[in-house]
Amino acid sequence: MKLLIGLGNPGEKYEHTRHNAGFEVITCLEKKWGISVNKSMCHGLVGETRINGERIALIKPQTFMNLSGDCVADALRWYKVGPNDCMIFSDDIDLPLGQLRVRPFGGAGTHNGWRDILLKTGSDRFPRIRVGVGARPPEWDLADWVLAGYQTAEDRKKMSDCFERAAEAAESFILRGIEDTMNVFNRK
Repeated sequence: MKLLIGLGNPGEKYEHTRHNAGFEVITCLEKKWGISVNKSMCHGLVGETRINGERIALIKPQTFMNLSGDCVADALRWYKVGPNDCMIFSDDIDLPLGQLRVRPFGGAGTHNGWRDILLKTGSDRFPRIRVGVGARPPEWDLADWVLAGYQTAEDRKKMSDCFERAAEAAESFILRGIEDTMNVFNRK
């Protein structure tokens, strides 16, 4: 059993914003695998499928970003899996726009959603893909920056391609594990 969890904020108001990068990756996986993430459980929306015989749950937390740990902790309990069987997708302001970083575990950095996950699960051992959304310009407030959309068609295309690569990395994680996935997807 593997859980693929994309962090974001629920509701139309937050669609296609930087903070919803995780939701965008899950949406790519929904389309790729022909499933819907629409079952309400574990403080989130869930869709299930099988890939090469492996049971997979795609999850979009519905708790708002700063309370993401509620959904992640509930999903771990419900599916009876540990952090190593869960890949989490999130935005990252410390990475250039459109760059991915795959890691087997790590801290929260400046991300409040990650901070809540680590607090409520008691673990930092989650494989993760951070999706670069670019640094906040000096004239922007951080909250306004992560809750804003991408300004140009070029930026939107770059991010769309990035979400697709992150979905490919998720499939690699399921089929080949975290080490092989890092070797392939952390190349610049």
